[in-house]
Amino acid sequence: MTNYDVIIIGGSAAGVTAAITARKYYPDKSILLVRDEELVPIPCGIPYVYGTVLDPMKNLIPVNNMMTASKIEMVIESVVKINREFHLIFTESDQSFHYEKLVIATGSNPIIPKIEGIQLKNVFSIKKNTIYLKEIQTQISNSKKIVIIGAGFIGAEMAEECKKFNPEIEINVFEMQDHPLKFVYDTDLCILAEKALVDQGINLHMNENVVKIIGNEFVEAVETASKKRVEADMVILGIGATPNTKLAHSSGLELGPMHGILVNRYMQTIDESIFACGDCADKVSFFDCKPSGLRLASIATMEARIVGANLFDVRRTNYGVVGCFSTVLNHKAFAGAGLTVASATEKGFQICVGEAESVNRHPGIMPGGDLLKVKLVFERSTGRILGGQAYGALSAGELINAISAFVSAKMTAEAIATFQAGTHPALTASPIAYQLVNAAENAIIKMHH
Repeated sequence: MTNYDVIIIGGSAAGVTAAITARKYYPDKSILLVRDEELVPIPCGIPYVYGTVLDPMKNLIPVNNMMTASKIEMVIESVVKINREFHLIFTESDQSFHYEKLVIATGSNPIIPKIEGIQLKNVFSIKKNTIYLKEIQTQISNSKKIVIIGAGFIGAEMAEECKKFNPEIEINVFEMQDHPLKFVYDTDLCILAEKALVDQGINLHMNENVVKIIGNEFVEAVETASKKRVEADMVILGIGATPNTKLAHSSGLELGPMHGILVNRYMQTIDESIFACGDCADKVSFFDCKPSGLRLASIATMEARIVGANLFDVRRTNYGVVGCFSTVLNHKAFAGAGLTVASATEKGFQICVGEAESVNRHPGIMPGGDLLKVKLVFERSTGRILGGQAYGALSAGELINAISAFVSAKMTAEAIATFQAGTHPALTASPIAYQLVNAAENAIIKMHH
């Protein structure tokens, strides 16, 4: 048995970030990272393996190099048991390690729906396992008709990447909602996302629930509740993820309302020696402290930085998840942060919306010029920003991070309309037409009328 001050279970975004942060704040502590995979894929990069990167081996977190640089020891094994009473973890090969503080960052598993025929061959979920992802790549290469179940980020990005890999593949996407990306963007952006996919020859089947996968040994078709039948030689499941809490639950740690590990504002579990972060940890909304099902790499690393700093001395507090999203479909950015019009209204806020659109260069004929539209959502009574969305130019991917920061800081429309932004002809819109400022200004005018 070996003793460590800190042991971290999990080697993806949350576990790696927690380890590096712990080393920064506690340089004299001994730290061990235990992970069950030799190769750790970059989670958000997985869809792009298939049409852009073209090799799962080129989409890896360099965990070994990062841990070596931070003087963090590693063991590549599965942890099968935690003994909380004696502060011990046990691995599959029956090794044991003693901890003073333990971090659980075991991530999530893809949701596998209870659909008839789900066990057929060539039905794949999106697992964070490089060998499995390579199997998906091989099957895409051999497929002519692919069905994707789910039109969230995974489904939409996988559809586009499969089409990019081979434009001759017939892609059919099935979604229970009336538009793709329905839970993260307002309807106007969802309609644009739908068009971006359809324009690439991707067939969308909205308001359809797949209830049956048909075939003998291999998948041959899918069938929906409305009796629509579509042929397929491959099915990809892109319907979300569920917290991986098996280890935590078996050790007696309490789970929260969203089935993740219950943690407090400092990311401690009910056991003060054990912390949890990332997809496996339960979350609450920044806006009303109610349970949240959001699971993002950006949230995982935020929580991990709180954990790493708080292990031996409380330094940081988690105020809840804001949610910041972005993707690219048909060369256009779709980005959102915080609450949409729909979700803000659902939470009971009286809102005011400001919009502005301009070319992201000045003059617009500068290289890289493209239209960029910004929509900001404010609480009418206080002027506090609740969320925002951006569409068009690829610079929206960074602009949405600023909007997320505005939301986290509870900035008002007045503060945004008068903040000092840096602009440059080759990089941004004109200061006269700067979208963030003008969207806030337009909302202020509405608030006063």
